[in-house]
Amino acid sequence: MLRDSDSAERRVEKLERINAALIRRLERIEESRGPAYALSRAAALLEREVMARNRDLETALSELAQINTELAAAREVADQANRAKSRFLRAASHDLLQPLSAAKLFLSHLHELSSNAMQRDLVSHLTATIDSAEELIRALSNIAKLDSRSFQTNLAPISMGRLFRRLIIDTQPLAASRGIDLRFVASGATVLSDGVYLRQIAQNLIANALKYTTGSRVLVGLRRDAGSGDRPAVWLEVLDQGPGILPRDQERIFNEFERLVQADQPGTGLGLSIVRRACEQLGHPLELISEPGRGSRFRVRLPLVGPAAPPARVEAQRTRPREAPDFAGRRVLLIENDIAMQQAFAFLLRGWGMEVWAVTDVETARIFAARDLPDLVLTDYRLDRGETGIQALRALAADLGRELPALIVSAETAHAIRAEAGDLTAEVLEKPVAEEDLRRALQAALRRRA
Repeated sequence: MLRDSDSAERRVEKLERINAALIRRLERIEESRGPAYALSRAAALLEREVMARNRDLETALSELAQINTELAAAREVADQANRAKSRFLRAASHDLLQPLSAAKLFLSHLHELSSNAMQRDLVSHLTATIDSAEELIRALSNIAKLDSRSFQTNLAPISMGRLFRRLIIDTQPLAASRGIDLRFVASGATVLSDGVYLRQIAQNLIANALKYTTGSRVLVGLRRDAGSGDRPAVWLEVLDQGPGILPRDQERIFNEFERLVQADQPGTGLGLSIVRRACEQLGHPLELISEPGRGSRFRVRLPLVGPAAPPARVEAQRTRPREAPDFAGRRVLLIENDIAMQQAFAFLLRGWGMEVWAVTDVETARIFAARDLPDLVLTDYRLDRGETGIQALRALAADLGRELPALIVSAETAHAIRAEAGDLTAEVLEKPVAEEDLRRALQAALRRRA
C-alpha cells in the first residue's frame, strides 16, 4: 500500500512539476510574443482610425468642391451683373445725353432771343445746371468703361508739347473764370501712353487743381524721374497752391463722390476716381504729394520714348473777340432721328440764317442731296434700324462722287467714332454740344469746302 501511495504521490508531484514547467513555458511564450501582439493590435486600431479619417477627408473635399462650385457660380453671376451694369450705364448715358443736348441747344437759342437781362441770367443758370448733369453722366459712363473687362488701350508715342497745346484750349476757359494763372512748362518729350485717356487724366487733374486751389497759380509740367534706371521716364505733374490734404485723407480723395473742401464748387467728386482707374488700366503709377497749408502735387509716371526733342513753345491762350461767322444762306442737310434733337438743331441753325433740310434716315438724306446739293451735312451717329451717320456719309459720298463737308454729333465717345470713320474727314462732336463748339466746327467745315 505504501508503495502504491508513494507512487501516486510521486506521480502527482511529477505532474505538478510538469504542469508548472508548462505554465512557465507558456508564460515565456506569452512574454516573447507580447510586444509583437500589442504592436499588431495597435496597427489594426491605427488602420481603422486612418480609414475613418480618410472618409472624413473625402467628405470634407467633397464639401469644399461643392463650395468652390457655388463660389464660381456666384462669381459668374457677379461678373454678369457687373457687365450688365456697365452696359446699362453706357446705354443710359447715351439716352440721357440726347434730351440734355436738345435742351442745351434750345437754351442757346433762347439766350440769343432774350433781351431781358433777368431772362438771360436765368438761361445761364439753367445751362450751368445742364452742364453739371452732363459732367456727372459722362463721369459715370467713363467709370463703367474703365471697369469693363472689354476695356482696351491704344498705346502709342505721344508728343507732350502737342498735348499741352490741346490742354490749354481745354482748360483755359475754367482758369479764366476762376481768375487763376494756369501755366504749362514747355517740353519736347515723347511718352508712351493712350492719347485719349492720357488727355483725360491730365484734364481731370488740372480741373481739380483749378476748382480747389486757394492760390492764384496752377503749374503743369514734366519732371524727369531720376530713379528710372534703364527705362527712362518722366512725371507729369500738376501743382496747385491749395489748402493741402492731410495724410489720412490722401487715399480717400480718390474714392467716388469724395470732396474734402469747398463743397460749393461745381463738380461730381468723380474726377480723381476716374484718374486712378485710368492710370491703373494704363500701368501709369499715380502719386500725391501734399502737406496742409502747402498745396498739392499730383503726378503720373510716363515712360519716355526716344530722346527728347527741343521743347515746343507753349503759350497760354487769351480770349480774343471773334468775328461771328457768316452762315446766311448756307444749306445744311440735318440727319437726326430724335425729333426733339432735330428741332433744337433746326431752331439754332435757322437762327444763324442757315437753310435746314431735316431728315431721319439715310435713304431720305440721299434723296434730298440728289435733289439739291447741300453745303454741309450734320448727322447724329446712331440712327434708327441700326443705321449710323458714318453709313450716311459714305452713301452720300458714293452717290455724289465726292465727300461732303460734315459733322457727326453723338452722345457716344468721339474717339470710338473717329476710329470707325477711318478716312472720313468729318469732325466729331460729343453731346451735349456747346453752341460755341458747334459754331466753330461748322465754320471749320465750311472753310474746308471753300
